[in-house]
Amino acid sequence: MRTQKCHGRVIATLVGCTALALAVTTTTAQAHPRALDRQTLGAGDGWGSYGTGTSGGASATAEHVYTVTNWADFKAALAAGGSAPKIIRVKGVIDANADGCDSFAAPGYDFAQYLATYDPAVWGYDQNLDNEPADSPEGLRRVSAANQNTAIKAFIPANTTLIGIGRNAGFKGASLQITAVDNVIVRNLSFESPLDCFPQWDPTDGDTGNWNSEYDSAVIYGSTHVWLDHDSFTDGDHPDSTLPTYFGRIFEQHDGELDIVKGADYVTASWNVFGDHDKTILIGNSDSASTAAVDRGHLKVTLHHNLFSNLVERAPRVRFGQVDSYNNHFVAEPGYGYSYGIGLESQLVAEHNAFTVPAGISEATILKKWSEAPLTADDNYVNGELTDLIAVHNAGVPTEILQSGAGWTPTLRTKIDPARAVPYVVDHNAGAGRLR
Repeated sequence: MRTQKCHGRVIATLVGCTALALAVTTTTAQAHPRALDRQTLGAGDGWGSYGTGTSGGASATAEHVYTVTNWADFKAALAAGGSAPKIIRVKGVIDANADGCDSFAAPGYDFAQYLATYDPAVWGYDQNLDNEPADSPEGLRRVSAANQNTAIKAFIPANTTLIGIGRNAGFKGASLQITAVDNVIVRNLSFESPLDCFPQWDPTDGDTGNWNSEYDSAVIYGSTHVWLDHDSFTDGDHPDSTLPTYFGRIFEQHDGELDIVKGADYVTASWNVFGDHDKTILIGNSDSASTAAVDRGHLKVTLHHNLFSNLVERAPRVRFGQVDSYNNHFVAEPGYGYSYGIGLESQLVAEHNAFTVPAGISEATILKKWSEAPLTADDNYVNGELTDLIAVHNAGVPTEILQSGAGWTPTLRTKIDPARAVPYVVDHNAGAGRLR
């Protein structure tokens, strides 16, 4: 099997660099060039183009175009004008946690006391902390966590285009919430994953307990017609390798990079970089009956021309949704777990993708079976060789046999690049600052 060269240098440049360079471009639906912040998702460009399509704030009047440089002005712009079409232009890097974690802490909260109180040598592993009173270390942690929750979440209204300008536009420590709205565009922005300042210790999570954290960089929750394009998502200056360990478990302060949940529908994610992270994209967040009642028949998502680099898992993990994933480049590094997670009633089509997998990582692990759900996986290349992902998975993991045939055929696609060309095309064009 041949291993393609040169991608490591290119990927390091894409994921590590925060400089953004903007250029005016067109979409397939537009006959004439338009200003970058007025562009809309082209016809036939994934599930986001279905039905009424995705235009964001393209029709915004002049009084509903805002340029913001700090978190307070950004949240004020979100609140202004209700659901009238609006364009919010982000200049520079906006830090939602500029004052640090101590600014969220409740009076009396002491992390050292928290550790002393819930040390397994004292507390044990048999009972969780849910019933701890308000004045306990856990009670004070809950108040502190609620303070951070209010401060770093930003709710994006309907009919909004959120776009980066200049050479260095994006967010640190923020969690964008696209909740129960229609018609949102997010483009040309870098996202450094928010750090949960107050993870909860759960001694009953597994045999030896675990730290559980909150906050995704972006959440699409019950919303429709959303386009994420030319964005970059990473852990930035705070990868998991820098996080401390308590009670023998990593003090996990990251959640996901992108969640698409609770009946969300008609989403296109194109030309993004998802890098340096553990649990990356979740489509459908639970197998429960109540969740199934909401998600079944929804979660229609297209992922194309994205770079997935140095991730552990969930690129994406899918439940219920009709997900079309094509022309993406997946680059595995040490610590890799899997790319596609096949979950309950998922209908995943994975075609014309490229995978760069180093020695020591089995191509059988590209797919991970969580539930019985057939998928379509055709014309995919691993290290430059055409590979039947289902066949190699079934041969390598015979206890988790996958069936072929997702039961539907995607039709909402624009140009399909040859899978062999995907590493070059994607690595040189995906991510914030690469619009043209």
